[in-house]
Amino acid sequence: MTPGPLQIILIILLIVIFFGASRVPAIAENLAKGIKSFKKGLKDEDDVDLKTDSIEKKDEQS
Repeated sequence: MTPGPLQIILIILLIVIFFGASRVPAIAENLAKGIKSFKKGLKDEDDVDLKTDSIEKKDEQS
């Protein structure tokens, strides 16, 4: 069940009232930085896994 447009508007309005209009962009910026960092961490972890797999395959062939 997804929220409707009225519910989304109400949530945004409550956020603006609770945090204030001046703090909302800062909160959004910090959230975006966190998401970006999380995605980078996932990518780095995948790269490490691929390197580990290739090293293990080389060891098995020897």
